[in-house]
Amino acid sequence: MKRQITLTILALITTINFSFTKLAPKRDFYQIKVYHLQSDKQVETLDNYLKNAYIPALHRQGIKHVGVFKPVKTEDNADKLVYVFIPFQSSKEFFQLDAKLDQDQAYLKAGSDYIDAAHDNVPFTRIETILINAFEDSPNYKTPNLTSSSKDRIYELRSYEGPTEKLYKNKVKMFNDGDEIGLFKRLDFNAIFYGEVIAGSRMPNLMYMTSFENMEARDAHWKTFGGDAYWKELSSKAEYQNNVSKADIILLHQTDYSDL
Repeated sequence: MKRQITLTILALITTINFSFTKLAPKRDFYQIKVYHLQSDKQVETLDNYLKNAYIPALHRQGIKHVGVFKPVKTEDNADKLVYVFIPFQSSKEFFQLDAKLDQDQAYLKAGSDYIDAAHDNVPFTRIETILINAFEDSPNYKTPNLTSSSKDRIYELRSYEGPTEKLYKNKVKMFNDGDEIGLFKRLDFNAIFYGEVIAGSRMPNLMYMTSFENMEARDAHWKTFGGDAYWKELSSKAEYQNNVSKADIILLHQTDYSDL
């Protein structure tokens, strides 16, 4: 009788664990493509390609929201850059994309100026690719809830590098177990994604993107964040010290054809 009860309990535990596994949300897989451009002609060619060929082709593949952003102009950013954020449901979907695009005749025709560009008339100088796994506690990207004009909106892309791989993981833990994600949500930062970079030029690092109605709202949000009691408590904990060695802050505007 005891053996039967034990087996019944073990079966129940197995069923509960299996149910939790099934209910756990699947984590997104993100790609950020950073185009480096030199001329206005390259900017025009890339805009036409992304707007009329690439993004429609991704929509046909079931990718609903593709974000395209350009840096807020300052005296320091002379480079012409375009950031493209692509959310995939899995890494498999990412690795299959190029082969599918090669079979998409509408894409090949609409993007011919870019795709078939000559070696002495290139549409960019280089492309960076960053691959990202969504955080466990923020497994899926979100579209921002903004009401201001698109030209006023500010998108903030941040990259936090860790001094070691262990300390980088500690910062990821701070976002998840420490509920830094929850703090951003409570303060209405309109986060689009949080993720662990698995391939890029600045590893080990995590990246995330928040969004605001305008620059004034962005500055006000960060002021509130810095003064928040929970942030002061969290950031002062001994277990979360010295886990960021470099922070890159990139302020962006969305293009008029961006889905985000």
